[in-house]
Amino acid sequence: MRIARLVVFVFMAVFLVFNRESEAQQGSTSNPSSAKKTGKAHDSKRDSGTFTLVGAGDIAGCDNIAGAQATAKLIAQIPGTVFAAGDLAYDRGTDSEFQNCYGPTWGAFKDRTKPAPGNHEYNGSNAVGYFRYWGNQAGDPKRGYYSYDLGSWHIVVLNTNCDVPSLGGCAEGSPEETWLRQDLAAHPNSCIAAYGHHALFSSGFFSRHARHTELRPFWQDLYAAHADLVLAGHEHSYERFALQDPQGNLDVLHGIRQITVGTGGKSHTLLGLAQANSEVRNDNTYGVLKLTLSPRKYKWEFIPETGGSFRDSGEASCHNGSVTSK
Repeated sequence: MRIARLVVFVFMAVFLVFNRESEAQQGSTSNPSSAKKTGKAHDSKRDSGTFTLVGAGDIAGCDNIAGAQATAKLIAQIPGTVFAAGDLAYDRGTDSEFQNCYGPTWGAFKDRTKPAPGNHEYNGSNAVGYFRYWGNQAGDPKRGYYSYDLGSWHIVVLNTNCDVPSLGGCAEGSPEETWLRQDLAAHPNSCIAAYGHHALFSSGFFSRHARHTELRPFWQDLYAAHADLVLAGHEHSYERFALQDPQGNLDVLHGIRQITVGTGGKSHTLLGLAQANSEVRNDNTYGVLKLTLSPRKYKWEFIPETGGSFRDSGEASCHNGSVTSK
């Protein structure tokens, strides 16, 4: 009897030990699952470094408010930072025009907007109404240019009204060009996008209005810093160029992609013959440009007003992406 009890006791002890070891092994196999979940959380955090920048230029005129209303409906459906690329309130950017034209449309997104001044903001004044409406959001009223970051992207807002006396021009060595060069040097590993009102390259019908060679020094600084994108307005149309250097030469390895998106709603202006490296053009559609900015790449998408059929989209790698990912 005692031997039988001893055998039973030993058997039970062995069973309990084996069962605990088995449970411990099952617990250890769940750890890789936990680690996998942690990895997903890490990936999610990395994915959360993606930001949206959406907007256009040439937006609100009370004589034709329907266009700005149409594009405002698009912005309302897209979370993210809004860029407003100049000529925001026609015709002179006065207090009343900002309040009565821009305010009821794109003014709904004022708190998340980063504006740039256009020539109509300076039409008859030193952009007093513009700076009064935006306050600190528009930078120093004596300059109108500034920069900010969206994750791994550095965004430069340019004042391209080079003929405004208080600005000091846009030539090499000018206050703005000097600031730009220093600002870019302080962000050597960032993906870079810039926007302002006027464009260096354009297929606009009236060349004097469309193409602004005085901006070339800005492009030279941006090109040297491996910038990816330059956005503009002024021409009331949409146009995307291939990657180019500041001289307008095709440069698929280091070039800057310019997209003109003066489609905010004021009116349409004619495009002329396609200039070199112009890839996509449209001059009869209001809409907004949506940029999806990720740590090593970006996507662009032109979204037309309701009922519009013209679209443009694509994606590319960030020039400084390999540096950013290290």
